Amino acid sequence: MASAVVLLSGGLDSYTAASILKDEGFALYALSIRYGQRHVRELESARRVASALGVRSHLELSVDLSRVGGSALTSDIAVPKDRAIDSSIPTTYVPARNTVFLSLALAWAESLGVFDIGIGANALDYSGYPDCRPEFVRAFESLAAVATRASVEGDRYTVHTPLMALDKAGIIRLGLSLGVDYALTHSCYDPSPAGLACGACDSCRLRAKGFREAGVPDPTRYATPV
Repeated sequence: MASAVVLLSGGLDSYTAASILKDEGFALYALSIRYGQRHVRELESARRVASALGVRSHLELSVDLSRVGGSALTSDIAVPKDRAIDSSIPTTYVPARNTVFLSLALAWAESLGVFDIGIGANALDYSGYPDCRPEFVRAFESLAAVATRASVEGDRYTVHTPLMALDKAGIIRLGLSLGVDYALTHSCYDPSPAGLACGACDSCRLRAKGFREAGVPDPTRYATPV
């Protein structure tokens, strides 16, 4: 059986992307990152998701990007609420986050002898992050082709992005068809101390919109109606 290292945040997209790869026959190795994010409770969801997926191994690494700063998710910058979601890059963008994450996934994949990596990147219903676009993924594959001993010796790494061209409603419908339990996931950037989703950050609004358009209930508990 072919294997893949999948980046698992505990959110809707990464769970769905991992489920697609599992359905395609890959055995999964899940990687979750504690990067100094204010919504660190997503890691609790990642553990539940990893269990539901039946992954071979779930590795959690700590890379404290709060020391770098520059993001509302890793510093004292306020998380924007109810903003117009457009092509502008919001303050919730974490500098080079997916580059760092994919590099760690690549390192683990090479150690395991695995040549497939999965990430829930999406360039349709998203917040405008530059490291969620197809050109970024292609560039990273080109980097992987010259950056590792395995690639120099003739192996080829593939970064799978099965959600890249889907909107949130399409992602949710596809996930439900695969038996994904979205009640296990967490999406909010700024949850309340009680764990309720804020209902106003980009991630909450995109999630709620996706469930509405998919015509299915959103299992998330929101602090305010969305």
